[in-house]
Amino acid sequence: MKITKVSNYEAMSEYGAEIIFKTVSEQLATGGVCNLGLATGNTMIRLYELLAGKFNKACTDLSRLSTFNLDEYVGPNGSEIPESHPLSYRKYMNENLFNRFESKLNFSLDRTFYPPSKDSASYDVKIKNAGGLHLQLLGIGFNGHIAFNEPMSAGEISVKDFAALPSRIINLKPLTIATNARLTAGNDKSLMPLQAITMGMAPILLARKILLLACFPEQECPLKSLIANPATPELPASYIKDCKDTEIVYTADVIKL
Repeated sequence: MKITKVSNYEAMSEYGAEIIFKTVSEQLATGGVCNLGLATGNTMIRLYELLAGKFNKACTDLSRLSTFNLDEYVGPNGSEIPESHPLSYRKYMNENLFNRFESKLNFSLDRTFYPPSKDSASYDVKIKNAGGLHLQLLGIGFNGHIAFNEPMSAGEISVKDFAALPSRIINLKPLTIATNARLTAGNDKSLMPLQAITMGMAPILLARKILLLACFPEQECPLKSLIANPATPELPASYIKDCKDTEIVYTADVIKL
């Protein structure tokens, strides 16, 4: 596991965008496809702007790029919230990344995928049949979750079984609801869904490369625990340290490691 310290949010965004740009460009240059796992949230907003700029400047042919998002909120009816919902991750991705791609890149929204609320296990099959993820971009929740794989106690599940969790609908923890309401919903908890459909631990941990970005002071504690302790369901992000190619990038102006 590689740990990289950068000065601030802008430096983190540039560093992460360059890693993704190079990974995708090199993979597409082999003549094959590239499967990119994507995350949402405030952490990624500037990165996506920079990444789109890099692809546009290089005129990269993205016709063989497929993207697989980590998660989406689920409404009271048990289905994914519509793109018209202010917290929709499909809306977020279109506005922050996909709509920034110039038409010359040949990128198709038909190759953008999100975990489905119906038959959620089919998402894992889709990723596997596509050849797996070449790079998975991650943030880290203030309670240590990745995607919406929330912490579980050692009494609820074994270390091994947690790592094998598939894509599924989960109930969001109170801290996650409160945090996301504050950061993305103007602190209006009435906008916050209580459930989400998340990519499972299993497909995340099978990614060829994992890139985790952190830029909030509340992420300092889970990052320190991740570094110091073995994998545990009580800190889902701790599992990435055992993957063969993992890099954590954090901003030194707000996080002290």
